[in-house]
Amino acid sequence: MAVAETQLYAKVSNKHRNKSTSSLLESLLTKGFPAHIAQKALAATGQKTIEDAAKWLHSHCNDPSLDDPIPQEYALYLCPTGSLHNYLQEFWKESKRQCGKNRAHEIFPHITLCDFFTCEDQKVELLYEALKRVGESFSQCFPPFISLSLHSSTSYLGFFVGDSHANILKEFATAFSAEASALADCHVKPCQKQVHLTLAHKFYPHHQKTLEQLAKSINPGEACQWVAALYSRDMRFVHYQTLRAVFQYKPQNIDELMINAGDFLYVDPTQQSDVSEGWVIGTSHRTGCRGFLPENYTERANESDTWVKHREYAFVPASRFFTQTENEPNVKLNGEVHNPIMSRSVANILSVQNTALRRGLLVMRHGERVDQVFGKSWLQQCLTADGEALLDQEVAVSYVYSSPALRCIQTAQNILEGLKLDQKVKIRVEPGLFEWTKWEASRLIPNFMTVTELTEASYKIDTSYRGNFPLSSLVPSETYEEYVSRSSTVIKQIVTSCPSKGVILIVGHGSSLASFTRPLIGLPARESSDFAQVVRKIPSLGMCFCEELKEENKWQMVNPPVKTLTHGANAAFNWRNGILDD
Repeated sequence: MAVAETQLYAKVSNKHRNKSTSSLLESLLTKGFPAHIAQKALAATGQKTIEDAAKWLHSHCNDPSLDDPIPQEYALYLCPTGSLHNYLQEFWKESKRQCGKNRAHEIFPHITLCDFFTCEDQKVELLYEALKRVGESFSQCFPPFISLSLHSSTSYLGFFVGDSHANILKEFATAFSAEASALADCHVKPCQKQVHLTLAHKFYPHHQKTLEQLAKSINPGEACQWVAALYSRDMRFVHYQTLRAVFQYKPQNIDELMINAGDFLYVDPTQQSDVSEGWVIGTSHRTGCRGFLPENYTERANESDTWVKHREYAFVPASRFFTQTENEPNVKLNGEVHNPIMSRSVANILSVQNTALRRGLLVMRHGERVDQVFGKSWLQQCLTADGEALLDQEVAVSYVYSSPALRCIQTAQNILEGLKLDQKVKIRVEPGLFEWTKWEASRLIPNFMTVTELTEASYKIDTSYRGNFPLSSLVPSETYEEYVSRSSTVIKQIVTSCPSKGVILIVGHGSSLASFTRPLIGLPARESSDFAQVVRKIPSLGMCFCEELKEENKWQMVNPPVKTLTHGANAAFNWRNGILDD
């Protein structure tokens, strides 16, 4: 090592040793926590308050990895705030609603300045100092406006930063990399490629046109305050799925995991092959403990939901500040917190798209025996103000089709009665809507009630209807390809034979939601190995909704008119997770 380098290293090292212990760390040490564990808690909570760190330590008292010297991973992002941020958030919301979730939805709108890197827990404060120093050195030359131009391809949509501004951002990232290396001994790789802000990534090619139209509603010239923000994540779970608990679960066995509603969970898809059906093995983000938990008590979360924001440097015209913030996108201006306002132009464009009455397709799984679910007092429990939710939402059902299974016909009949349409609309029994016959335990086609028998039993059946798929054509133990082909053919025939505007109600099985909607909106069938996993997550009365965009000659999935009935044995259901997303 050269003499000058040796002297510089000694100077930096002495500065590290001489730096006084922070007041937060001192508070934890006086409480009896070992230094390395206290520093780990502070790093995991963004070094915000002693209360946050103490709460983390209390929650992780049984964490088997508490003593492991595993640092957090950090990344530096340039994030928009103000009006531009509001436009982007509206795009995030509507692109997910109209086209389903893509990779961009996993993280908030941002420009990547530095890829993820590690920093030892005891040196995190020096990382903050590096950000502050570089921010101050660039405060005078940082552009008040960043040039953004829209770029689109079959799998990517986003804004590219203009060359002159991109060069400044690259210089900023390089300067931070050097400062972080000198102060905190971090190896930081600054962004040197095309500087961009991603809007959508890894989406289906047929969604490109819709996404482009939504993106054109974003005005990149809107007022914006750019913030360089430092985030961290747990490096152990980078390639895991992130789930959110929607219900509390109390363990019944020693190898099960305690979860509270709102908890985030890390699940490794490669470790689930030997797990019992309906269960997953995961690690709690809140406690660090690992165990089995019921899969239908969870829903998919975003990758960045568990990230922690540490510090940010805001580039403010005429003034600058370095703040310690929470995860909300609020911006402090002149000492006041300003909340984002919804973009009116985007909202207006989207509202115009929904003004005309269109054809809709509501696919629903049959109900289950309520006496088995709710107990003997189910009648008193279910007759509430919410029992006629579809009627309250003025769902205009024009046609009703049902699988020949009695449970489906009973569900369809009760829905018509709830909509007060049982005297106007009759049920069309369609054999082609029956579930995958391979799942029949008897390996035989069930002996369904005939149309005559159903009519005599007072069910409102359309006796003149002739099915698109004859009952005699149902074969036992059909292959997955045969089932997919049958489902695709039948649903397209049903839609073609119902030209009137309004809703076509399909009452089928758990498998119906994916097998009838995906071909209609142009998505390929799922792999047979994934199909059973998806169906298991669909609760009784789970539903999804498609609407026709006649002017574009296509269908799209949107939110159903009402939420799925949820109770202890019937978990919350999000149609995007499993039906639409892959």
